[in-house]
Amino acid sequence: MKNQFFVDSKYLSPEALAKKHRLETDPSSRKNHMEYLPGMERIESDVCSNVMRQMNSYNAFQFTAKHVKAALEHKICSVEDFKALLSPAAEPFLEQMAQKARLETGKHFGNTVYMFTPLYIANYCENYCVYCGFNCYNHIKRMKLSMEQIENEMRVIADSGMEEILILTGESRAKSSVEYIGNACKLAQKYFRMVGLEIYPVNTDEYRYLHECGADYVTVFQETYDTDKYEQLHLLGHKRVWPYRFDAQERALMGGMRGVAFSALLGLSDFRKDALASALHVYYLQRKYPHAEMSLSCPRLRPIINNDKINPLDVHEKQLCQILCAYRIFLPFVGITVSSRESAEFRNGIVKIAATKVSAGVSTGIGDHEIKYSGKESNGLQGDEQFEIDDNRSLERMYKDIEGEGLQPVLNDYLYV
Repeated sequence: MKNQFFVDSKYLSPEALAKKHRLETDPSSRKNHMEYLPGMERIESDVCSNVMRQMNSYNAFQFTAKHVKAALEHKICSVEDFKALLSPAAEPFLEQMAQKARLETGKHFGNTVYMFTPLYIANYCENYCVYCGFNCYNHIKRMKLSMEQIENEMRVIADSGMEEILILTGESRAKSSVEYIGNACKLAQKYFRMVGLEIYPVNTDEYRYLHECGADYVTVFQETYDTDKYEQLHLLGHKRVWPYRFDAQERALMGGMRGVAFSALLGLSDFRKDALASALHVYYLQRKYPHAEMSLSCPRLRPIINNDKINPLDVHEKQLCQILCAYRIFLPFVGITVSSRESAEFRNGIVKIAATKVSAGVSTGIGDHEIKYSGKESNGLQGDEQFEIDDNRSLERMYKDIEGEGLQPVLNDYLYV
């Protein structure tokens, strides 16, 4: 595969190289990952303690086939039932889980599949996350789109028929300020019916500002809920502060956002515990904010070169399918997104069972939608991608394929009055 993750030390100054080495080898050189930095808002909430209590006490191997059968028989899936469905004991019951998940999906979503596309507007980042292509020590081509370039990208995407967009940046306030992101949201309102954000976590008043600029929902990846593993993987930057990131969705809802999305990057730590924590994060927040729309994503860690720093835990397609079916049975009303990290074959299958939303016409690079959509030659003004995708189908191709599965693709179902 193309290498987007290798840090080539020859591009670092001796001082930067020394700092990078200290961060990797000397834990005492890193800031406390549980300690807030100046300017970070603290909120009073019991959601985190509830999630972590359940996750830390979870022993996936204590569940048996009897527990799984009982969970599948219950009309309402309890937290304990959900734990059983995530356990190794549930693997032989995948077909029964898929059947139950399909029924729940049909009850709450019919046969619809929602579609969106991401738009990366900048890839500058101030964090050192050892698994990410955007991290501040990676020698990649950095770029931040101007408002004119953003509008051109949006126009190209909108001309394809897309009505929902997800705006993404690297995590750098200096290069991608809240005002810059807000102006991008204002532009997006001209072209799209739904505008989502996947940016660095911000405070409640900043989420309120972004909502006023046109953002409808916010996605934040916790990456892993395992605080010890999180500390080992996030060595520098605001992202290192685990609790501030955990509370991001609640601050977004306090700021007026209509919806929020959650995810762990499966494979960074124990995927069963991360899947449990992700769903419980939704479960407890839904009870505090019953008006809000909630959704889950389920990306797996893509292959990378510096595995020796990460030691990723393999999550196979059958295990991913098990997690998605368990999500649907436990949280039947929640949207589930399956990203283009997965193959076209897997995504075609899972939308018939549990998933309700897919991306199409995807690029994780900066400023290259016009090239990808029109076939024009590159002008050399593009920024490098964050990771490689597996399913690169266009909106038109994806639309036809979903119809071919007997499902109804939906570009937007909101009416604004």
